[in-house]
Amino acid sequence: MWARAGIVVGLLGLAACGAEGPRPVDATVDEASPGTAAASSEPSAVRTFDLSSVPVSVAPLGAFPYFSLPDGYVTTGEEIRDFFSFPFWVNGAFRAVEGKVYMSMIEPEGDKAFSRLELQRNIEAVINRAGGIKVSQSPVTRDALNALGDQVISETTGGTGDIYNNEVASYVIRRADKTIWVHFDAGSASAGLTVAETAPLVVTAGLLPAEQLRRELDADGRVAIQVNFATDKADILPESRGQIDAVLGLLRSQPSLRLGVEGHTDTTGAAAHNRALSEARARSIVATLTGAGIAANRLEPRGFGPDRPVAGNDTEAGRARNRRVELVKL
Repeated sequence: MWARAGIVVGLLGLAACGAEGPRPVDATVDEASPGTAAASSEPSAVRTFDLSSVPVSVAPLGAFPYFSLPDGYVTTGEEIRDFFSFPFWVNGAFRAVEGKVYMSMIEPEGDKAFSRLELQRNIEAVINRAGGIKVSQSPVTRDALNALGDQVISETTGGTGDIYNNEVASYVIRRADKTIWVHFDAGSASAGLTVAETAPLVVTAGLLPAEQLRRELDADGRVAIQVNFATDKADILPESRGQIDAVLGLLRSQPSLRLGVEGHTDTTGAAAHNRALSEARARSIVATLTGAGIAANRLEPRGFGPDRPVAGNDTEAGRARNRRVELVKL
């Protein structure tokens, strides 16, 4: 299916003609010289990657997922998720990229002999023509795999392939309106491929006004609020201002009310990291409320990570319900 879904610049048949095609340049950014691309072949070094160092491409693109395969290769287990988080291996560390994600395995067709080099050279040539670069290529460290967690790996196996044993190459095509990330790894008989197109989450849930917050707290003792954060950070996004204002209104109207502010995540990523992140997000909300004049002894931040799900984590809808902030009466 994927070979016919979208094409950057035609079929990737370079290797079949004996040509390797142009080689992309690694784009690692030295922390001492931000914005300056520098080559690095250190497989275990964790180096800073500055997306702004990648030139903006204006090359024409086809439909998502943009690329086609060389003759003799087919995709298996294709999966497209409209909004998903995929761990890209970038210069010695995993970088979560959120947006529309395509994942698949690549295998030879019929009597075709599998060639990792043929596949990778074809992919690199097309990414180059699309104005992209190779960010890094190295094996994934055991510590990084352990921190990532089996749950994440199992959810992304179709796109990550065998990252336990294969080198992983990551590529970036930077556009004015989005960034396209490509993951590739291959063994002796198959490869894993992921294409991710960054896009903001379309929030369909509505903000809860102060009066509705009060009613739900009175009825259930807890209520989920709509607060959005920067990816993998505790920074509250500007569109959450209205919800924060509603919580402020609730607290100001009931001077004796004390609340626990609880952060929760789904099971994507390492559990320990998610617990720390959820607590940091709860503390960020508390800091915002106290900064607006609410007494600190009326608020108690708590982070539970994935430990208290309200839905299954086997579907995107369930994971979305589990990623939440709740106010709890104390």
